[in-house]
Amino acid sequence: MYKSYRQPQQTISKNLAASLNTAVEPYTGILVASTLLGLWVYSLIVSLSLNLGHVPAVWIGIAVLGRTFLHTGLFIIAHDAMHGTVLPQHRQINQWVGTIAISLYALLPYKKYFVKHWEHHSQPGQIGDPDYHDGIHSGIFAWYFKFMNGYLDARQKWVLLIGMTIIFHGLRLGFQVPSLNLMLFWVLPIVLSSMQLFAFGTYLPHREQAIAQKKLERNNPHRAISSHYPIFWSFLTCYHFGYHWEHHEYPHLPWYKLPSARRGSSRSKFV
Repeated sequence: MYKSYRQPQQTISKNLAASLNTAVEPYTGILVASTLLGLWVYSLIVSLSLNLGHVPAVWIGIAVLGRTFLHTGLFIIAHDAMHGTVLPQHRQINQWVGTIAISLYALLPYKKYFVKHWEHHSQPGQIGDPDYHDGIHSGIFAWYFKFMNGYLDARQKWVLLIGMTIIFHGLRLGFQVPSLNLMLFWVLPIVLSSMQLFAFGTYLPHREQAIAQKKLERNNPHRAISSHYPIFWSFLTCYHFGYHWEHHEYPHLPWYKLPSARRGSSRSKFV
């Protein structure tokens, strides 16, 4: 599957291609993934043990946003695993890490999402792309619900419902974790994270209005544009997923290398 998507090499400058080909250090991906996983586990343990009666509301809100950001990081790890960049020289370990990350994210099946993600790369921003709208209802809410229903079929919805119910009450009864903590710091971040990923990784980069305004339909095989956010805000919004044209142009690059691709891209008119 990794070889099924070919980059349009004619769009890449020779110097940039050479620098990007050597940009992925062999163990950086697993170090970044391990750090994100560790922070996610640590933040979950701390947040579930909080006595919310002694925490100001503003700090609770900040904690929810922080947990959402780290929860999105789980999907980013799985996404990079799908592109083979977590541990490029060990495909099996790369797959294991992706499976763990996407299971922790929302009890999702890695292999199914792997196939769907590469379907997205093979025909982005058009009918047949599992991330795209239905061709008629392109509004953000209708598109979001189509997006979610496409990935959560009836079976997966039952797996998610039953699995989360067991985990929720297991933690509540077995470890005396307050229900409010579970709702705020585990359940709510799952919902908010799905919105974050959709908004910055699908809707904003692939919506027809933005692409049409830039008159890029004919010369943009990825049917994608990139955000203008500075690196700091690009990281906070969705781990540089806003640099989306670069991600489609250089699918072998991990998320933390996308700013370098954006700075050096010879197709900067798409951003």
